[in-house]
Amino acid sequence: MSLVNIHNEWDPLEEMIVGIADNAQVPAPDRGLFALDYCANVEAESDIPSGPYSARIIEEANEDLDGFAKLLTEEGVVVRRPASTDHSRTFGTPDWTTDGEYNYCPRDVLLPVGTTIIECPMALRSRYFEPFAYRDILLEYFASGANWISAPKPRLLDDAYNVRPESGSILNNHEPVFDAANVLRIGRDILYLVSCSGNVLGLRWLQRVLGDGYRIHPVTGVYEGTHIDTTIALIRPGLVVLNPERMRPDQVPSVFKKWTIIWCPEMVDTGYPWTYPRASIWQGMNLIMINPGLAVVNDRQVALIKELERHDVTVAAMPMRHARSLSGGFHCVSVDVRRSGSLEDYS
Repeated sequence: MSLVNIHNEWDPLEEMIVGIADNAQVPAPDRGLFALDYCANVEAESDIPSGPYSARIIEEANEDLDGFAKLLTEEGVVVRRPASTDHSRTFGTPDWTTDGEYNYCPRDVLLPVGTTIIECPMALRSRYFEPFAYRDILLEYFASGANWISAPKPRLLDDAYNVRPESGSILNNHEPVFDAANVLRIGRDILYLVSCSGNVLGLRWLQRVLGDGYRIHPVTGVYEGTHIDTTIALIRPGLVVLNPERMRPDQVPSVFKKWTIIWCPEMVDTGYPWTYPRASIWQGMNLIMINPGLAVVNDRQVALIKELERHDVTVAAMPMRHARSLSGGFHCVSVDVRRSGSLEDYS
């Protein structure tokens, strides 16, 4: 039986990949990294603070990840971790060279849908070969019967990116490009955030690969930043958390027209090491569901925890001290591979 089998974000969790912070660093400067992550905070590519994170940040991040993995194991979840990688090594294509970043956020790399797991065509050059850290795991999934595919590797030339565009997107539509974290699964409905880490061609490629059994809904004009999981957090059928800073009531996706909406309360800032963060304060709503009644939430987000509890959700409050430093909360640092349950239509 395929070890990959998942249809939504809330069914009882059976298997999950949790990231590691080993050797995490800010990659070497290039046009894509500057356009996507840094042009709002620094003047030029050369001002990007490239190099390794401090030993303290890596140690504390790994402590939090290990604590999260331990909680999952205690809940009966099979937990797998990526291989440790030397991210300082240089690599490239005929068109560019770079170095790596980390294996902290598997959510960005791999997209499981049904019994298929997809290596995604990610937007940053520095993450081009990041799927290799999961190769042994993917081989085991394939041996179990899972369908393992990789999207076409994008060229990611300089003209793929627009730095500080006056109009239009930072990410051009020259080839399919998207991070897995641009996607949320709601049974037969799939939400896809069109943003600087996911373009329209990526949406079209995904729809064609998944076929007519799925309906992919573009989420547009909401958030031009990277991923969807600091804007929308799925709790269970009929209950969703939305970001009130990014989404107006008239922009709520039609799949939620009969759902109860929790407009996320004010977030607590968990801090960051530089004069500016790598991720927004909304990392605080980046949560993961172990089952429809149990959420893992950053322990600093007391207001959100109380709101979830008010809707009969039990919360496992856990530390994630460097979510804004390393750009990843509990949803980002994990990818759910298998949940019990079947493919259903929730719309």
